[in-house]
Amino acid sequence: MIPCTLTMTQHVHGQLREHLFPGDGKEAAAVLVCTRVPGRRLRLLVRDVVPVPYEMCSRREPDSLTWPSDYIEKAIDLAQPEQLSIILLHSHPGGTPDFSVVDDRSDREIIPSIFQACGNLHGSAVMLPNGVVFARMYEPEMRAIPVDLVCAIGPDLHFWWGKDRSRPAARPMAFTSAMTEELAGLTACVIGVSGTGSIVAEQLCRLGFGRVIVIDHDKVEAKNLNRILNTTKRDADMKLPKVAVFADRANQYRDVQYVMPVDADVLTRKAVFAAAQADVLFCCVDTLRARSVADLLCKAFLLPLFDVGVAIPTRATPGGRAIDEATGRIDYVHPAGSSLFDRGIYTAATLAAEALAEADPQAHADQVRRGYIDGVPEQAPAVIALNMRAASACVMEFIARAYPFRHESNTWYARTRFMLAECVEEYTGEQEFTRSESTQLARGAEEPLLGMPILCEGDDE
Repeated sequence: MIPCTLTMTQHVHGQLREHLFPGDGKEAAAVLVCTRVPGRRLRLLVRDVVPVPYEMCSRREPDSLTWPSDYIEKAIDLAQPEQLSIILLHSHPGGTPDFSVVDDRSDREIIPSIFQACGNLHGSAVMLPNGVVFARMYEPEMRAIPVDLVCAIGPDLHFWWGKDRSRPAARPMAFTSAMTEELAGLTACVIGVSGTGSIVAEQLCRLGFGRVIVIDHDKVEAKNLNRILNTTKRDADMKLPKVAVFADRANQYRDVQYVMPVDADVLTRKAVFAAAQADVLFCCVDTLRARSVADLLCKAFLLPLFDVGVAIPTRATPGGRAIDEATGRIDYVHPAGSSLFDRGIYTAATLAAEALAEADPQAHADQVRRGYIDGVPEQAPAVIALNMRAASACVMEFIARAYPFRHESNTWYARTRFMLAECVEEYTGEQEFTRSESTQLARGAEEPLLGMPILCEGDDE
């Protein structure tokens, strides 16, 4: 699996590409200031960018560049308070897909001085004319650590692999073995492995993700058995954790243990740090609080977020209640775009109302009884077909973003909503939502975690 990755927003990548390739065929430079995400692999998140003005460079050539240290010092000023990592980025206008002898010499001269001023992990990177980025990090003794994957997260998902720098920037074709091969190097996280979540997670496993993290704190119950994949009566009788049951079955698909169960509420440090290790995040929950946490994870850890929900509204008729509609909704959220909050999926008032209901056992019991079907107290609703429809649309949305096959821009599909009674699908573009500024963008594990005092240090459960 990937020991080191570098992630930036697609917006930042676009700005860097414009700056590094001004059209004159000469090298240009910028400095990246990156958050480090703790965990079993190193994830670096680009938080700030310091461009080096062309006119401030004493020399710019097609294969070399000399620029003043002032801009490294500006980056050090940004990095020092939290001991962040600094990456020196420059362009190769000629398209050379490797670090040059000049690059090696420059790193040996400059990186040690950065170590003296700030932290213990810094590096360098190169962007090619086709947008491909490759990088390496250094430890204080100047031992190089390859960055195995560079990601640009936006309306589209771009993955550039350090082991294959010469490959064209075009993404692998959707639904092919090339897609499967790439997925083997990626980690997906699924929050909630119940009705829709177990189906989403099953698809991710079968598609070939190298690692799948599943987060849920609930136990299997008899009423779940008609809609949670791979559960049995024995699981319900023993009240086994949903994540443990899913991992036990899915890990039998391969020779290695690749599904990581996290038996925890998503609003815990344990769950947050587990999700932060992923490359892609899927939210398949039925509470607003959990969705709000997924929203913050997307921003803080630069994770593409796919949120899925279903509903069955009913109406009163003379003969009783009748199905008004059977609907599903898939929202795709990228870190620099509108959030689930911006889109009205939840508000401060609805979060407070949900918290009050959970604090009031009777109110919470009433909420649970309402279940999937509005106005009908079904404890074991027969909704697996609806869940599968929505879960499949959710995973297909990921494929469309990472392995583009649509005839139109992905920006037109920030939200997809299907209504089966009317046989209608509706699409909402990113431009139709108003984006609010986030203080959490690329903040990583900065305390308080996700900006939430409830996730204070010391609460590891």
